[in-house]
Amino acid sequence: MSLTSTASLRAPSASEPTQSRLPNRAALVSFVGSMLEYYDFFIYGTAAALIFPKVFFANVAPGTATLLALLSFGIGYIARPVGAVILGHFGDRIGRKTVLLFTLVVMGFSTLAIGLLPDAKTIGNAAPIILTLLRLLQGLSAAGEQSGANSLTLEHSANSNRAFFTSWTLSGTQAGAILATLVFIPVSSMPEDQLLSWGWRIPFLLSALVLLVAYLVRRTMPETPVFENIKDKAQVARFPVIALLRDYWPDVLRVIVCALIATVSTLTAVFALGYATSKFGVARPTMLWAGVLGNVVALFAQPLWALLADRIGRKPVFIGGVLGCAALLFPYFMLVTSGSTPAIFTAAIGLYIIYSAPNAIWPSFYAEMFEARVRYSGTAIGTQLGFLAAGFTPLVSASLVGEGPNGWIPVAIFVGGCCVASAAAAMTARETHKVDIADLGKRRA
Repeated sequence: MSLTSTASLRAPSASEPTQSRLPNRAALVSFVGSMLEYYDFFIYGTAAALIFPKVFFANVAPGTATLLALLSFGIGYIARPVGAVILGHFGDRIGRKTVLLFTLVVMGFSTLAIGLLPDAKTIGNAAPIILTLLRLLQGLSAAGEQSGANSLTLEHSANSNRAFFTSWTLSGTQAGAILATLVFIPVSSMPEDQLLSWGWRIPFLLSALVLLVAYLVRRTMPETPVFENIKDKAQVARFPVIALLRDYWPDVLRVIVCALIATVSTLTAVFALGYATSKFGVARPTMLWAGVLGNVVALFAQPLWALLADRIGRKPVFIGGVLGCAALLFPYFMLVTSGSTPAIFTAAIGLYIIYSAPNAIWPSFYAEMFEARVRYSGTAIGTQLGFLAAGFTPLVSASLVGEGPNGWIPVAIFVGGCCVASAAAAMTARETHKVDIADLGKRRA
């Protein structure tokens, strides 16, 4: 018996997973990594809505402080397109895995540093300046996280279940939002003086544990066979961004507009949280628990939407979910501003179920528009430019909101318009659920 045949009969060791197990492992790694990294990202949004106006922007009027805190939240999204270009370049040049480990370290460091940052009463104007710089680092890291995890999982999956496995990246993001909110619920219930002096720091300091766990989970994942194949054939683009913009600029533009659906996420997670508690007297724990409940429901709904997309296609599920979000924004605000806890919970569950459809589909939908040599860059740059609108949605919404019980109507119209634009862009895309992974993007190149 030859060495070749002997090797082919050798059972794989526990540290050497078979090809059939790699999609499951890639999905798990993407889920855990995204959960823990976006835990860091989401606790900033919660703190920006509830804490930072009184801690880092205490030297200005309360209304201005709220706008500045929300601006600092949005500034993190400015760094994301820059990070997408840089991290996308290296993700397409040296591989998905190495860049994903880098994003974890940057996110963990910046979040831990926020938890240790002295407030404005201690170091004056230096506090909000340093806070903003650390937020920029968070944005830089987040720019490469989802796109890298999507590419990693997609390229380890079989043709028939790419949407399902890739959806676990965004399920990890949902889990990160749940984890961040659950940590903030007991913290937000502390006495005001303790909350503002040291209590708010607890979720940020826990990022040290987050970083350790995420690194240990992710570091043993092998590089994708798709990337290794183009590397072996010397087909790696020297400058992926140039190749991307030369051959795939319509798809990049399409992803940018499709990504406007993310405005729904920051509307509910940040703006609605501050709006309901400050304008309508809703208790902070009520809004936080509504977010947890909505995200838990979405966590179970997303794999189901993805399974459906593997059967009938990406476009019907994505477009239906986006238009559903636009329609539900108005009843959502009516219920949230009613002050009724059951109504608020109903609003969160309804909107999150529908939002979980495009949220589950976009990792495969966007990534399948590009071939492997520019996939990381294409997905990262397209989504992060689109996510700029999501990052500034809380600030824009705070500027648009009117007086009285129906002051939210301009906000709902603004975000609803973003949803309609997202659906229109998706209608122009190719359907790719039956295209072999080796042929993705090649018709456009």
